Amino acid sequence: MTVRQRYSAVLGYFGNNVPVAESELHFSSDYELLVSVILSAQCTDRRVNLVTPALFAAYPTVEALSKATAEDIFPYIKSVSYPNNKAKNLAAMARTVMTDFGGRIPSDVGNLMKLPGAGRKTANVVASVLYNEPVVAVDTHVFRVSRRLGLSHGSSPRAVELDLERHIPEDIRPIAHHWLLLHGRYICTAQRPKCDICPLREWCSDFTSRTV
Repeated sequence: MTVRQRYSAVLGYFGNNVPVAESELHFSSDYELLVSVILSAQCTDRRVNLVTPALFAAYPTVEALSKATAEDIFPYIKSVSYPNNKAKNLAAMARTVMTDFGGRIPSDVGNLMKLPGAGRKTANVVASVLYNEPVVAVDTHVFRVSRRLGLSHGSSPRAVELDLERHIPEDIRPIAHHWLLLHGRYICTAQRPKCDICPLREWCSDFTSRTV
């Protein structure tokens, strides 16, 4: 099977069977999504969704958060991974948005990456979810699934991102991110992938290599 055929089969399956795929983070504004994605680094969406209601009640806007210190923020997020660093990043991010972007969350990847705590993955998630930008965010799930399926042999998230964007049409890149992410979260898991119920296994290079 060629790479083109593999992409066609995988994307065709998702397009026909998973018409709706979206972020599992709870948010009601661009500010809330950005904060949630920063908090989700190496942490589950479920845990983030547990802590953000109180955080957003205390700091409902980026302006309100910009007036908080890391010490103020820490108690609200202490149960997520790396809370000290994330508290510092959130405080700095909010101040940067106020001083450099007039209080508005930037919409393009380049400017989003200038915000403390927002790496390329975070910037791509925000740009694609909020603004439908034709980018593919590569987190650990997308990285793992893409390599197992044979969609990419890239050895870094950036390399996998470039492969995915080379082969996935621009108009479906935002939802394709969620297709791959959710497949990795619930089916193609890191430790015990559920190959017996995976609808993609006939096109999966990893599964095929183990069964021939």
